[in-house]
Amino acid sequence: MVCASRLLVALMLCLAAITAPAQTDWPTRPVRIVVGFAPGGTTDISARILADQLTKAFNQTFLVDNRAGASGMIGAAEVARSAPDGYTFLMGNAGTQAINQFIYSKMPYNAQKDFAPVSLVVRVPLVLVVHPSLGVRSLQELIDRAKAKPGSINYGTAGIATPGHLSTELLKMLAKIDLVHIPYKGSGPMLQDLLAGQVQMAIDLLPPAIPHIRAGKLSALGVTSAMPVAELPNVPTIASVIAGFESDGWYALMAPAGTSQQIITRISIEIDKILHRSDVVERVKQLGAVPVGGTPAELALFIESETVKWREVVKTSGAKAE
Repeated sequence: MVCASRLLVALMLCLAAITAPAQTDWPTRPVRIVVGFAPGGTTDISARILADQLTKAFNQTFLVDNRAGASGMIGAAEVARSAPDGYTFLMGNAGTQAINQFIYSKMPYNAQKDFAPVSLVVRVPLVLVVHPSLGVRSLQELIDRAKAKPGSINYGTAGIATPGHLSTELLKMLAKIDLVHIPYKGSGPMLQDLLAGQVQMAIDLLPPAIPHIRAGKLSALGVTSAMPVAELPNVPTIASVIAGFESDGWYALMAPAGTSQQIITRISIEIDKILHRSDVVERVKQLGAVPVGGTPAELALFIESETVKWREVVKTSGAKAE
């Protein structure tokens, strides 16, 4: 009986010796970060900044793999199906992890069950802008005008269920106002018509809007983040007028469900260090974004809260992508 026990202990020690290096030595080959969007966008650039820093930190190549299509779901589905071995990650966003499940009738993955949270990388505030011809100088004036004349103000977006669309729907829901949605195929065409006065307002990402705000071609009435942004120091938050309003774009590193917690913890700790370095902070801020970091548990709670919020917005607005 004693011999059997000793044999069992010896066997367990041998197994531990075999499996431990596999986790301790990670990564031993290139690591892929899948981006479900085309190169050049904020998701892609954020992922490339992160991949460059992780390559230096782990002395192993971290590369970005663009798998664009279906509002990021092609790339997300590929990661969901990947082996949970620590060599494939997803740069997810609000769409892939919280919103798409409510606007598409069919999903190629389960947003809650198929991924493990790693780290919230950046948040990207949006800004509510209006054409000067609308004649409103504050968010409260906009709300008062919309209440006095329901349906008289239209707003442009880059498309149905985009951040600008759902952010405006959240605004409508909380302020109890009626605005008319004019969807475009992309932010570029929408911005052109907004500058021409063909549409009257929009909620858009900071980087494309800021030059036109500074040139006086658009009037900024509020930012969507909980705190004011340095790039627009004189623009208040929407939350200062509408309690509870917050609607940032965000990008988070996700792993396939079942990935070793040891690997997730290691990379999460390293990302948090990276996002607090002054040179990285400056690069991220140039995107109009705010570096975040934090633990996998914190990201899990954040995604849960985002899911609850956007489920209600989609239900109230009736937004559908199909």
